[in-house]
Amino acid sequence: MTTLRTIWWKIYPSDDRHRWMPLLWLPFMIWFFVDPVSRHTGLLGWVANTFFGLVFILIYLQAFSRRDPYRLTCVLAMTAMAAILIPLNGGATAFLVYAAAAGGFHPNLRRVSVLIGLQVAVLAFYAYRLHLPLGAWGSLLLLTTIVGFGCHYSAISHCAAEKLQLAQDEIEHLAKVAERERIARDLHDLLGHTLSLITLKAELARKLVDRDPQRAKQEMQDVEHTSRAALADVREAISGYRGQGLAAELLRARQTLETAGITVDCEASEVPLSPAQETVLALALREAVTNVVRHAQAQTC
Repeated sequence: MTTLRTIWWKIYPSDDRHRWMPLLWLPFMIWFFVDPVSRHTGLLGWVANTFFGLVFILIYLQAFSRRDPYRLTCVLAMTAMAAILIPLNGGATAFLVYAAAAGGFHPNLRRVSVLIGLQVAVLAFYAYRLHLPLGAWGSLLLLTTIVGFGCHYSAISHCAAEKLQLAQDEIEHLAKVAERERIARDLHDLLGHTLSLITLKAELARKLVDRDPQRAKQEMQDVEHTSRAALADVREAISGYRGQGLAAELLRARQTLETAGITVDCEASEVPLSPAQETVLALALREAVTNVVRHAQAQTC
Protein backbone atom coordinates (compact mmCIF):
# COMPACT_ATOMS: atom_id res chain seq x y z
CA MET A 1 0.00 0.00 0.00
CA THR A 2 2.84 2.39 0.88
CA THR A 3 4.59 1.63 -2.42
CA LEU A 4 1.42 2.30 -4.43
CA ARG A 5 0.88 5.54 -2.55
CA THR A 6 4.46 6.63 -3.25
CA ILE A 7 4.08 5.87 -6.97
CA TRP A 8 0.79 7.74 -7.12
CA TRP A 9 2.33 10.73 -5.33
CA LYS A 10 5.08 10.88 -7.93
CA ILE A 11 2.49 10.78 -10.73
CA TYR A 12 0.15 13.33 -9.18
CA PRO A 13 1.55 15.26 -6.19
CA SER A 14 -1.67 17.25 -5.77
CA ASP A 15 -1.60 20.45 -3.75
CA ASP A 16 -4.20 22.53 -1.92
CA ARG A 17 -4.88 24.50 -5.09
CA HIS A 18 -6.30 21.69 -7.25
CA ARG A 19 -6.78 18.75 -4.88
CA TRP A 20 -8.88 16.08 -6.65
CA MET A 21 -10.62 18.39 -9.12
CA PRO A 22 -8.58 17.29 -12.22
CA LEU A 23 -9.43 13.65 -11.46
CA LEU A 24 -13.15 14.40 -11.59
CA TRP A 25 -12.83 15.35 -15.27
CA LEU A 26 -11.11 12.13 -16.32
CA PRO A 27 -14.31 10.07 -16.91
CA PHE A 28 -14.84 12.10 -20.12
CA MET A 29 -11.77 10.29 -21.49
CA ILE A 30 -14.01 7.26 -21.96
CA TRP A 31 -14.90 8.46 -25.49
CA PHE A 32 -11.26 8.24 -26.54
CA PHE A 33 -11.04 4.63 -25.38
CA VAL A 34 -14.46 3.67 -26.79
CA ASP A 35 -13.76 5.03 -30.30
CA PRO A 36 -11.56 2.05 -31.42
CA VAL A 37 -14.31 -0.33 -30.31
CA SER A 38 -16.92 1.45 -32.42
CA ARG A 39 -14.53 1.42 -35.40
CA HIS A 40 -13.71 -2.28 -34.88
CA THR A 41 -10.01 -1.50 -34.74
CA GLY A 42 -7.61 -4.44 -34.58
CA LEU A 43 -5.68 -5.51 -31.50
CA LEU A 44 -2.56 -3.54 -32.41
CA GLY A 45 -4.55 -0.37 -33.00
CA TRP A 46 -6.43 -0.85 -29.75
CA VAL A 47 -3.19 -1.34 -27.77
CA ALA A 48 -1.60 1.73 -29.39
CA ASN A 49 -4.73 3.78 -28.69
CA THR A 50 -4.73 2.67 -25.03
CA PHE A 51 -1.04 3.49 -24.71
CA PHE A 52 -1.49 7.03 -26.08
CA GLY A 53 -4.54 7.54 -23.88
CA LEU A 54 -2.60 6.58 -20.73
CA VAL A 55 0.33 8.78 -21.76
CA PHE A 56 -2.05 11.69 -22.23
CA ILE A 57 -3.59 11.14 -18.76
CA LEU A 58 -0.10 11.12 -17.23
CA ILE A 59 0.82 14.40 -18.97
CA TYR A 60 -2.54 15.88 -17.98
CA LEU A 61 -2.00 15.09 -14.29
CA GLN A 62 1.54 16.46 -14.46
CA ALA A 63 0.21 19.70 -15.95
CA PHE A 64 -1.91 20.24 -12.83
CA SER A 65 0.71 19.21 -10.28
CA ARG A 66 3.88 20.87 -11.60
CA ARG A 67 5.10 24.44 -11.76
CA ASP A 68 6.12 26.48 -14.75
CA PRO A 69 7.85 26.03 -17.15
CA TYR A 70 7.15 22.28 -16.82
CA ARG A 71 3.41 22.95 -16.79
CA LEU A 72 3.58 24.93 -20.04
CA THR A 73 5.49 22.07 -21.65
CA CYS A 74 2.78 19.63 -20.57
CA VAL A 75 0.00 21.85 -21.99
CA LEU A 76 1.81 22.16 -25.32
CA ALA A 77 2.39 18.38 -25.38
CA MET A 78 -1.32 17.79 -24.76
CA THR A 79 -2.24 20.13 -27.61
CA ALA A 80 0.27 18.41 -29.90
CA MET A 81 -1.13 14.97 -29.03
CA ALA A 82 -4.62 16.22 -29.87
CA ALA A 83 -3.38 17.56 -33.23
CA ILE A 84 -1.75 14.21 -34.05
CA LEU A 85 -4.47 11.84 -32.82
CA ILE A 86 -7.69 13.59 -33.94
CA PRO A 87 -7.49 12.10 -37.48
CA LEU A 88 -7.05 8.65 -35.95
CA ASN A 89 -9.51 8.93 -33.08
CA GLY A 90 -12.39 11.42 -32.95
CA GLY A 91 -12.37 11.21 -29.15
CA ALA A 92 -9.03 13.04 -29.16
CA THR A 93 -10.93 16.30 -29.70
CA ALA A 94 -11.59 16.15 -25.93
CA PHE A 95 -7.82 16.51 -25.45
CA LEU A 96 -8.19 20.14 -26.47
CA VAL A 97 -10.67 20.74 -23.65
CA TYR A 98 -8.30 19.12 -21.14
CA ALA A 99 -5.41 21.20 -22.48
CA ALA A 100 -7.51 24.37 -22.19
CA ALA A 101 -8.34 23.50 -18.58
CA ALA A 102 -4.70 22.91 -17.65
CA GLY A 103 -3.47 25.97 -19.54
CA GLY A 104 -6.18 28.18 -18.10
CA PHE A 105 -4.89 27.81 -14.55
CA HIS A 106 -2.50 30.72 -14.89
CA PRO A 107 -3.03 34.34 -13.74
CA ASN A 108 -1.54 35.80 -16.93
CA LEU A 109 -4.47 36.50 -19.28
CA ARG A 110 -2.24 36.98 -22.34
CA ARG A 111 -0.62 33.60 -21.92
CA VAL A 112 -3.96 31.89 -21.34
CA SER A 113 -5.40 33.59 -24.43
CA VAL A 114 -2.48 32.42 -26.58
CA LEU A 115 -2.84 28.81 -25.40
CA ILE A 116 -6.62 28.78 -25.90
CA GLY A 117 -6.14 30.41 -29.31
CA LEU A 118 -3.73 27.61 -30.25
CA GLN A 119 -6.24 24.95 -29.20
CA VAL A 120 -9.06 26.71 -31.05
CA ALA A 121 -6.85 26.87 -34.16
CA VAL A 122 -6.26 23.09 -34.02
CA LEU A 123 -9.99 22.53 -33.62
CA ALA A 124 -10.85 24.89 -36.49
CA PHE A 125 -8.29 23.22 -38.76
CA TYR A 126 -9.76 19.76 -38.27
CA ALA A 127 -13.32 21.08 -38.41
CA TYR A 128 -12.47 22.31 -41.91
CA ARG A 129 -10.30 19.32 -42.88
CA LEU A 130 -12.65 16.62 -41.63
CA HIS A 131 -15.83 18.48 -42.51
CA LEU A 132 -17.15 18.28 -38.96
CA PRO A 133 -20.78 19.38 -38.58
CA LEU A 134 -21.30 22.86 -37.20
CA GLY A 135 -23.02 21.56 -34.06
CA ALA A 136 -20.09 19.26 -33.18
CA TRP A 137 -17.18 21.63 -33.63
CA GLY A 138 -19.20 24.67 -32.48
CA SER A 139 -20.03 23.02 -29.16
CA LEU A 140 -16.41 21.92 -28.74
CA LEU A 141 -15.23 25.44 -29.52
CA LEU A 142 -17.60 26.88 -26.93
CA LEU A 143 -16.66 24.25 -24.35
CA THR A 144 -12.91 24.78 -24.87
CA THR A 145 -13.25 28.55 -24.52
CA ILE A 146 -15.50 28.41 -21.47
CA VAL A 147 -13.36 25.83 -19.68
CA GLY A 148 -10.10 27.65 -20.44
CA PHE A 149 -11.21 31.11 -19.34
CA GLY A 150 -13.23 29.65 -16.46
CA CYS A 151 -10.07 28.02 -15.11
CA HIS A 152 -8.27 31.33 -15.63
CA TYR A 153 -10.87 33.07 -13.47
CA SER A 154 -10.42 30.36 -10.85
CA ALA A 155 -6.64 30.94 -10.92
CA ILE A 156 -7.12 34.68 -10.43
CA SER A 157 -9.51 34.07 -7.54
CA HIS A 158 -7.02 31.66 -5.98
CA CYS A 159 -4.19 34.18 -6.29
CA ALA A 160 -6.36 36.89 -4.75
CA ALA A 161 -7.27 34.56 -1.87
CA GLU A 162 -3.60 33.73 -1.34
CA LYS A 163 -2.67 37.43 -1.28
CA LEU A 164 -5.48 38.14 1.16
CA GLN A 165 -4.36 35.28 3.40
CA LEU A 166 -0.76 36.55 3.29
CA ALA A 167 -1.97 40.04 4.21
CA GLN A 168 -4.02 38.67 7.09
CA ASP A 169 -1.06 36.62 8.31
CA GLU A 170 1.16 39.71 8.13
CA ILE A 171 -1.38 41.78 10.04
CA GLU A 172 -1.65 39.06 12.68
CA HIS A 173 2.14 38.89 12.93
CA LEU A 174 2.45 42.68 13.27
CA ALA A 175 -0.29 42.68 15.91
CA LYS A 176 1.60 40.06 17.91
CA VAL A 177 4.83 42.03 17.60
CA ALA A 178 3.09 45.23 18.69
CA GLU A 179 1.51 43.43 21.65
CA ARG A 180 4.86 42.01 22.73
CA GLU A 181 6.43 45.45 22.46
CA ARG A 182 3.59 46.95 24.49
CA ILE A 183 3.97 44.34 27.21
CA ALA A 184 7.76 44.82 27.27
CA ARG A 185 7.37 48.61 27.45
CA ASP A 186 4.72 48.46 30.17
CA LEU A 187 6.69 45.95 32.21
CA HIS A 188 9.72 48.21 31.97
CA ASP A 189 7.69 51.18 33.19
CA LEU A 190 5.95 49.19 35.90
CA LEU A 191 8.81 47.12 37.27
CA GLY A 192 11.45 49.80 36.94
CA HIS A 193 9.45 52.09 39.20
CA THR A 194 8.27 49.41 41.62
CA LEU A 195 11.62 47.68 42.03
CA SER A 196 13.27 51.03 42.72
CA LEU A 197 10.70 51.64 45.45
CA ILE A 198 11.21 48.16 46.90
CA THR A 199 15.00 48.65 46.87
CA LEU A 200 14.73 52.00 48.65
CA LYS A 201 12.41 50.64 51.31
CA ALA A 202 14.55 47.54 51.82
CA GLU A 203 17.68 49.72 52.27
CA LEU A 204 15.80 51.97 54.70
CA ALA A 205 14.56 48.97 56.70
CA ARG A 206 18.10 47.56 56.88
CA LYS A 207 19.38 50.87 58.28
CA LEU A 208 16.51 51.12 60.78
CA VAL A 209 16.48 47.52 61.99
CA ASP A 210 18.77 48.31 64.95
CA ARG A 211 17.79 51.92 65.68
CA ASP A 212 14.04 51.75 65.13
CA PRO A 213 12.75 48.17 64.76
CA GLN A 214 9.12 49.30 64.66
CA ARG A 215 9.81 51.64 61.72
CA ALA A 216 11.84 48.93 60.02
CA LYS A 217 8.90 46.54 60.42
CA GLN A 218 6.61 49.13 58.90
CA GLU A 219 8.95 49.58 55.94
CA MET A 220 9.09 45.82 55.32
CA GLN A 221 5.29 45.71 55.39
CA ASP A 222 5.35 48.44 52.76
CA VAL A 223 7.76 46.32 50.72
CA GLU A 224 5.31 43.43 50.92
CA HIS A 225 2.37 45.60 49.87
CA THR A 226 4.39 47.17 47.07
CA SER A 227 5.48 43.79 45.72
CA ARG A 228 1.89 42.56 45.78
CA ALA A 229 0.78 45.69 43.96
CA ALA A 230 3.59 45.14 41.42
CA LEU A 231 2.36 41.61 40.80
CA ALA A 232 -1.15 42.93 40.20
CA ASP A 233 0.24 45.60 37.86
CA VAL A 234 2.12 42.97 35.86
CA ARG A 235 -1.02 40.91 35.51
CA GLU A 236 -2.99 43.95 34.40
CA ALA A 237 -0.28 44.98 31.94
CA ILE A 238 -0.23 41.53 30.35
CA SER A 239 -4.02 41.49 30.05
CA GLY A 240 -3.98 44.98 28.60
CA TYR A 241 -5.98 46.69 31.34
CA ARG A 242 -4.72 49.25 33.80
CA GLY A 243 -7.28 51.57 35.42
CA GLN A 244 -5.76 53.02 38.62
CA GLY A 245 -5.70 56.49 37.14
CA LEU A 246 -3.53 59.57 37.48
CA ALA A 247 -4.59 60.39 41.04
CA ALA A 248 -3.45 57.00 42.33
CA GLU A 249 -0.17 57.40 40.46
CA LEU A 250 0.40 60.83 42.06
CA LEU A 251 -0.07 59.27 45.49
CA ARG A 252 2.42 56.51 44.67
CA ALA A 253 4.86 59.08 43.30
CA ARG A 254 4.73 61.06 46.56
CA GLN A 255 5.26 57.88 48.56
CA THR A 256 8.24 56.83 46.43
CA LEU A 257 9.93 60.24 46.57
CA GLU A 258 9.42 60.66 50.31
CA THR A 259 10.84 57.18 50.92
CA ALA A 260 13.93 58.26 48.98
CA GLY A 261 14.29 61.28 51.29
CA ILE A 262 13.13 63.81 48.71
CA THR A 263 10.86 66.69 49.67
CA VAL A 264 7.73 66.61 47.51
CA ASP A 265 5.72 69.62 46.36
CA CYS A 266 2.64 68.49 44.43
CA GLU A 267 -0.34 70.46 43.15
CA ALA A 268 -3.01 68.71 41.06
CA SER A 269 -6.51 69.59 39.92
CA GLU A 270 -9.16 67.51 38.25
CA VAL A 271 -8.83 67.48 34.45
CA PRO A 272 -11.28 65.58 32.24
CA LEU A 273 -9.24 62.91 30.47
CA SER A 274 -10.07 59.77 28.54
CA PRO A 275 -8.86 56.48 30.06
CA ALA A 276 -6.18 56.20 27.36
CA GLN A 277 -4.91 59.74 28.02
CA GLU A 278 -4.89 59.18 31.76
CA THR A 279 -2.95 55.93 31.36
CA VAL A 280 -0.32 57.62 29.19
CA LEU A 281 0.16 60.48 31.69
CA ALA A 282 0.31 58.05 34.60
CA LEU A 283 3.04 56.04 32.87
CA ALA A 284 4.95 59.22 32.03
CA LEU A 285 4.76 60.33 35.67
CA ARG A 286 5.90 56.92 36.88
CA GLU A 287 8.90 56.92 34.53
CA ALA A 288 9.80 60.48 35.55
CA VAL A 289 9.71 59.64 39.27
CA THR A 290 11.84 56.53 38.68
CA ASN A 291 14.46 58.62 36.88
CA VAL A 292 14.45 61.26 39.63
CA VAL A 293 15.07 58.64 42.29
CA ARG A 294 17.75 56.81 40.29
CA HIS A 295 19.67 59.61 38.67
CA ALA A 296 18.78 63.15 39.83
CA GLN A 297 20.29 63.11 43.34
CA ALA A 298 17.54 65.63 44.11
CA GLN A 299 16.59 67.10 47.50
CA THR A 300 13.27 68.56 46.33
CA CYS A 301 10.82 67.49 43.65
